[in-house]
Amino acid sequence: MIEVRAAIDIDRPPDEVFEFLADMANNPRWQQGMRECRWTSEPPLRLGSTYEQEAAFLGKTIVSSFEVVDFESGSRIRIRTTGGSMPIDVARRVVRRADGGSHVQAVVQGDSSGLFRLAAPIMKLLVGRSVRRDYRRLKELLEKP
Repeated sequence: MIEVRAAIDIDRPPDEVFEFLADMANNPRWQQGMRECRWTSEPPLRLGSTYEQEAAFLGKTIVSSFEVVDFESGSRIRIRTTGGSMPIDVARRVVRRADGGSHVQAVVQGDSSGLFRLAAPIMKLLVGRSVRRDYRRLKELLEKP
C-alpha cells in the first residue's frame, strides 16, 4: 500500500475551500494530469455520490470511477475507486484556523499489489511529489484575488 500525506494552509474561509475541494469537477483546475471529472450521480453532493475521471499518469490514460464513502459538509470528504486500473482512496479534511483561514489535510492511499508492488518505492516518491505540487497549486488558485 502506498500512502502519501499532504497539508497546506490556505488564506480563504473553510466553507469556500471545502466547497471547491468537494466539487470534483474542479480537479482539472488544480491537479496536474487531470483531464476531466464529471459527476455520474445527481446533486446534491452526499454520501454515495459518484463520479468518473480521466487522468494522465506516467504517459498513460487512466479512467477511474469513484464513490463518496465519507462526507461531512464543510469539513471532510473521502472518495474511493469503484472501477479503474489502480485502487485509490483519498481523504480530505478542511479545518478552520484561528485567523479564519483554512488548514487542508489530505491522505492518498493506493494499492501497490501486482506489478505496482515492484515499483512501490518509486511510485510513492512520484505520487508524493505530484500530490504536494497539486496542493501548492490549489493554494495559489484559491488565494488569487
